[in-house]
Amino acid sequence: MADLQHLPLAALHAELGAKMTPFAGWEMPLQYPAGVMQEHLHCRAHAALFDVSHMGQVMLRGPGAAVALEALVGADLVGLADGRQRYAVFTDDAGGVLDDLMVARRGDDLFLVVNAANADADVAHLRAHLPAGIALEVVRDRALIALQGPQAEAALAALIPDAAALRFMDAVVLDWDGAALWVSRSGYTGEDGYEISVPVARAEAFARALLAQPGVAPAGLGARDSLRLEAGLPLHGQDIDATVSPIEAGLAFSVGRARRPGGARPGGFPGAGRILHELAHGPARARAGLLPEGRAPMRAGTLLFESEDATTPMGHVTSGGFGPSLERPVAMGLMPTRLCVPGTRVYGEVRGRRLPAVVAALPFRAPGYRK
Repeated sequence: MADLQHLPLAALHAELGAKMTPFAGWEMPLQYPAGVMQEHLHCRAHAALFDVSHMGQVMLRGPGAAVALEALVGADLVGLADGRQRYAVFTDDAGGVLDDLMVARRGDDLFLVVNAANADADVAHLRAHLPAGIALEVVRDRALIALQGPQAEAALAALIPDAAALRFMDAVVLDWDGAALWVSRSGYTGEDGYEISVPVARAEAFARALLAQPGVAPAGLGARDSLRLEAGLPLHGQDIDATVSPIEAGLAFSVGRARRPGGARPGGFPGAGRILHELAHGPARARAGLLPEGRAPMRAGTLLFESEDATTPMGHVTSGGFGPSLERPVAMGLMPTRLCVPGTRVYGEVRGRRLPAVVAALPFRAPGYRK
């Protein structure tokens, strides 16, 4: 733990009894005394507060920022309206996923949130490819908090009434007691909620104010992972990486209409040839949801077979565990597209045994986003 970076809210986590764990170079709260399952269910029923300050926060400044960033992702950023946010994917020349990120438009500037494990690589990638005139600032003086769940709106609106008016993927600057908060109505749990960038000097006071609201409780990495798994959301380094294209990953929506053939600005991003071909003709393999039969979970790395007696694996589980809301194991895996039909039975090899699983549509649980 001594070599890890520490969160701005580390003292608060200790006070709340968090069990800490190393993650992406940071000391992070894995869970609190209530435990992962209760934190998960509390988020689904009420509201959970997650400290995600380990994520990379980056500002791109300049009137050409959207055009410049479009050269690295398939998203339509030129068409992104002020005060709105969009999901995007950095790709390499082979069409693989380098990272996924959120991009918010603020006038001519763009605010990016990238994965913690890839933050340094993403910044280096941007610096290597952005043209002169686009300033890049790594934001180091702000914490990042995620407030997620059906009671998130009521909790945040009690402190900032204007937050209630935000729609899904709105991203604005709101004032709280003299502090400028960068607020987006988004998250990675499948629930309604917000991600809030707050000055470090005010982060603990703001977190305490949220925790004082009815229905709000802290939650850690364990619940965050099980929530995003139930929501069918991919995790970079497990479900997506440089060996997987956005289309294989089920992220075709990240390629905007303007970037597709016939659009205003087709292609022009790394790996566009492969990605647009897969959009038109379909990929050979795809990410699929899996419902293992029985109670044994199929963890990441579990080999998948087309039949109980097949000798050669046809895919593997990328993420898997227990889904507390569904009260059963759930998983996601990469498999041949022909098998990714809901109802198809496949087999995972768990401790030397072939156990059946049924392909299921993603997400496993309907999202609660406010459209």
